Amino acid sequence: MTICYLDAFSGLSGDMLVGALADAGASTAALAAGLNSLGTGAGFRFEKTKRRGITATKFHVDCEPSHHHRHLPHILEMIGRAGLSARVKRDAEAVFRRLGEAEARVHGIAVEKVHFHEVGAVDSIADIVGACMGFDLLGVDEIRCSAVNVGSGTVTADHGVMPVPAPATAALLEGRPVYSRGPAVELTTPTGAAIATALASDFGVLPPMKLRATGYGAGTRDFEEHANVLRVLIGEASGAAEATTVSVIEANIDDSTPEVLGFAMERLLNAGALDVTFAPVVMKKSRPGTLVTVVSRPEAREEMARLLFEETTTLGVRMYDAERRVQARESEEIETPHGRVRMKVSREGNFAPEYEDCRRLALERGVPLKEILAEANAAWLARVKK
Repeated sequence: MTICYLDAFSGLSGDMLVGALADAGASTAALAAGLNSLGTGAGFRFEKTKRRGITATKFHVDCEPSHHHRHLPHILEMIGRAGLSARVKRDAEAVFRRLGEAEARVHGIAVEKVHFHEVGAVDSIADIVGACMGFDLLGVDEIRCSAVNVGSGTVTADHGVMPVPAPATAALLEGRPVYSRGPAVELTTPTGAAIATALASDFGVLPPMKLRATGYGAGTRDFEEHANVLRVLIGEASGAAEATTVSVIEANIDDSTPEVLGFAMERLLNAGALDVTFAPVVMKKSRPGTLVTVVSRPEAREEMARLLFEETTTLGVRMYDAERRVQARESEEIETPHGRVRMKVSREGNFAPEYEDCRRLALERGVPLKEILAEANAAWLARVKK
């Protein structure tokens, strides 16, 4: 599986992404041919340049300035009749729909009535379609993205001066990890945010892979603080242990009952916590207490904190990010004397019966759980030895 990782340390925009994919090896002739099939009348250029000493590719769209606004159906029609692959059409439509929904939400109108302003301009249509083409040309199967540097300060739009991130950008990036570092300018645009959130399967640390190519897409400005580029890293999934960023939420509690803590654990797990643990601790004034630790996906940490406040007596929580390593694994079914059980099997050969399957069979058959677990392990070992 080919993975493309978007390293958005200097933000993310559509033109930077097209430039980075071309820099990584996507054919510029094929990109130009596909974009020309949209019939916009614009010209497209790829320029080698430098940002703070880093060689990068700048994607240019040459067209006459226009105040013409396009609605979503018109843009989708343009994409539908263009000479593009089915995948490119599907992905580009998904990006525009996501962008349209964000704009509609910000302005409180139906998505069909959204005037796309800059988004509907030729250069932004070229950015989105060009990015989708670049992924297709490079044979990318999965897209992942780093935490996104959104920039700071203000930006001037059709609706006046707005804070960074712009309202549509902020709406698009909800639930994704973001931060602000560098000059007080807009680093991530709505177009870039729409592409990443519509197509990326995950936001976090660099996934394990055998690196095949890198590419740098140049932003318009050249900053003193850092190279204003978007980096893409493309490679094959290595099969190594999965590395993902998780959020850890902790609280020390000394005035709660076991029943309350047990119910809180149930609610946290049902809400999507990856793990919840209790550990005995001795707190200030030598009071015995419980350390509650919740591991969650970064986008869910605020919900986990809310549930801790709601279901326990804690007045404060600690939150920090950690790296989680998980063995790549698959699920296979085996037959036991009392029914079928799924086995979790890692590529390193480790295995374990699925607890819920064993629990269900134990209740249905009136058999001790430990017997079902032993039968499942024996059945799997017998299969492996054949």
